Amino acid sequence: MDTRLLLSRMAPGEPEVFASVQGEGASAGEPSTFVRLAGCNLRCSWCDTAYTWDWDHYDRATQVMELDWRDAFGRISALPPRSVVITGGEPLLQRRQLVPLATALKQTGFRIEVETNGTVRPGPLAALIDQWNVSPKLKSSGNAGLQTIKPAVLREFAGEAGTFFKFVISEPADVDEAAAIAGRAGLPTSRVILMPEGRTAAELGQRSAWIAEECTRRGYRFSSRLHILIWGDRRGV
Repeated sequence: MDTRLLLSRMAPGEPEVFASVQGEGASAGEPSTFVRLAGCNLRCSWCDTAYTWDWDHYDRATQVMELDWRDAFGRISALPPRSVVITGGEPLLQRRQLVPLATALKQTGFRIEVETNGTVRPGPLAALIDQWNVSPKLKSSGNAGLQTIKPAVLREFAGEAGTFFKFVISEPADVDEAAAIAGRAGLPTSRVILMPEGRTAAELGQRSAWIAEECTRRGYRFSSRLHILIWGDRRGV
């Protein structure tokens, strides 16, 4: 098995592995170590980590590096948090390569979250992950021509007790679209999260009130983006 992972690079020779607090979703505020993988099968227009996949605008050679899982494990273990968030990009494009790392983390008592767009099945990682943060992409994400919603895959994730479904909301029509997807895929209402799209505190503020009202009305959870509110749109925090 290939044990090398493709990670985003923060600086020459330095993979994007860092400690912070989880900024979004059901475990917002949890001290966590983030491991950012490179590569994605979607092309969201508002993506704030496009440097992991957009080679028309970023230099792949300077943004991506290979890292053996043992090196990744050592870097994670050297940081204080005992919760790990594997993110991207789309991490499940490297699901088989992630198995040795996830296995070692579980054996040493780490809690693992994976952030995914919900288009790739969990496969061999299913038994190793404590929490799936699935973020299906709506039409407003700008993925014209790409299949962003796979109901069968979403239903598979819904069968995992530790799965939450986070929809990024830009406009009111997005809420109805998210509700329709949740209904078709049988997503539990209590595990659906609506989060405003925004890369500044001002943008989040403009959308938060009416999205929170929709959550109250429909029984969904609301999430802001703590890292944006605290540090702005900075990398590695």
